[in-house]
Parts: sequence; C-alpha cells; structure tokens
Amino acid sequence: MSKKVKWGVIGCAGIAKRAVIPGIQESELNEVAAIASRDADKARRTAEELNIPGAYPSYEALLEDDSIDAVYIPLPNHLHKEWTIRAAEAGKHVLCEKPLALTANEAAEMAEACDKAGVLLSEAFMYRHHPRYRMIREVIASGRIGAIRGIHGTFTFNNAADAANVRYRRDWGGGSLYDVGCYPINAARLLLGTEPEAATVQAFFSAAHDGVDMMASGLIEFPGSAALTFDCGMWAAFRNTLQVVGDKGLIEVPSAFVTGTDAGSNFFVTADGMREEIQVPDVNQYAAQADDFARAILGKQPLPFLPSDAVNNMRVIDACLQSARSRARIAIVKEREA
Repeated sequence: MSKKVKWGVIGCAGIAKRAVIPGIQESELNEVAAIASRDADKARRTAEELNIPGAYPSYEALLEDDSIDAVYIPLPNHLHKEWTIRAAEAGKHVLCEKPLALTANEAAEMAEACDKAGVLLSEAFMYRHHPRYRMIREVIASGRIGAIRGIHGTFTFNNAADAANVRYRRDWGGGSLYDVGCYPINAARLLLGTEPEAATVQAFFSAAHDGVDMMASGLIEFPGSAALTFDCGMWAAFRNTLQVVGDKGLIEVPSAFVTGTDAGSNFFVTADGMREEIQVPDVNQYAAQADDFARAILGKQPLPFLPSDAVNNMRVIDACLQSARSRARIAIVKEREA
C-alpha cells in the first residue's frame, strides 16, 4: 500500500459531498480516488465537481477496483449492512455512516463479516475525533467538576418540509433517533466509559412522515448515579448541545457535534465559582476522522473505536425505539459473554 490510503465513496449523498469527501481530501494520509453511483451521470458530475479522478456507474464496479484500499458508505441506513459486507468481501476497509445499522444484530453481523475478511470497520461519528473530546475527558478525569451526576444532550433541526427526504422513510431507517439521537447517546457512553442499563423514551411519530419519530425525548440510565437526558428531532429549531453536570462543577459544549457554527468549537468549564472558556484548536473533524482511520489501516495506531462500540450504541437505540413505541421502560440487553 502507498503512504496514503486510497478511498472510494459508495454513493453521492449530501453529507459525503458537503463534509466527508472534502475532509478526506484535506487530511494528511488519504486521497479520494473514486466515487460510485447507480446513476452514471451523477457519479461523473460529482467526481468533476469535487476533483475526484474516478467515477463508476455502479457500486459493484468500484468494489472491483483493486487500487481502492477503503470505502466510505453514506447510503441510506437500510443499505449499510449489505454494502459494508460486500465491501468487506471485496477486501476493502469500511467507514460507514452512522447509525451503523438498523439493529444491534445487523451491526454485529457487519462487524463479524469485516473481522472474517481481515478489514477494519468504523462508524462515522466524526465529532469524537475532534481534540476537544479528548480535552473534555481530561477535565472529567482531573476531578475538576467532581463526580458526574448527569449528562444532557440535544440535537434538533427542522427539515420537515422536505417530505421526500430519505429520513422520512420508516423502512429505510428514518427517524430522529437514528439520525441525530444517536449522537448524545454515543457521547454519554464515551464520557461515562460504561454501558447503560435501561431506556425510557417518549416520541412524536408523524403520520405525514411515514410514521417515523420526528421528535424524541429520553432518559438513559447508566450504572451508579449518572444518567443521560436527551432530546432529538427533525421538526424543531436547530440545537446541538451537551452539558456534563458534576457535583462540583459543570461542562457546557454549545456546539457539541457540528463544528463551524456561530457557537464555535470551544467549551466552558464552571468550577469553584468561576466559568472558564476552554480554547480548542480549529480542526476539521472529518479530516481527523479520516486520518485516525488511515493510521489504523497503515498500522501506525490501533483503531480508536472498535466495531463493538457501534454494536453497543445500536443496542441503546434499539431500546429507545422499543420504549418509544411501547411507552415503557426497556432494559438494555448486554452482549452475551463469549
């Protein structure tokens, strides 16, 4: 393999064109070599627009290209499993958009297929590759805010008028829990360093949007004294915030998952009666994500987040959806011991 990882992109989704492809192109250890679409003209136009050398008229054709080391999959959620497994069988490392799958069982199948093929699999939660989350974890570990008593996360936006959006297809894995609720859930697991025990969620299922959850509010119970409260939605004013409440202080992240907004990347720590703004390096988190994955492919460092993490995140989402539909508290089933 060359010093840079050569990427193929399976699909021309907006997130790929707007953020992930430019991030890979900006990174140090990667290059985007090709993009594929089921529409040959769309693949060609996207390749020209983003200065990508190769364009393929099918996903299969891209996977047959032996020069491609890794693929990024931004397809609708219901296609993640199929094309991750097919990419693994073609010998490609896989960065797959979140949520990794529609269920924890699907995610486990994907992880098993990649392990069997000897390729790496990572879920594209770009936010956790930004250095500020290392900095936030360092503040927590220092004891500055004391023992964590609770975490509150939000991620909402309003796209309800776009009725044809893939987010509003229930059979395609639409809904706010899949699309944005997965972020505060993932962040709480990351910061607490443990797996939750139960979920209780109330959701608004919209008949005008194929019955998907357009807004959801939840309580995720972790072992001990801490819990995550969160809300997520696709028919609400834009927010993406995180608060970590300790018995001695507080961490506030005004723009917790999406950087480049007016809120910026900095976060705030309140302790000993003083509120301090923590300056954070200006980093393209999509480029950081690509470089972390490339270092693992090139053998320079371990994969920062294992596929088992994605499986565990899907277990929580499974429980959230079950709770919202049944209006009941749902215990989160842990992975069986081998």
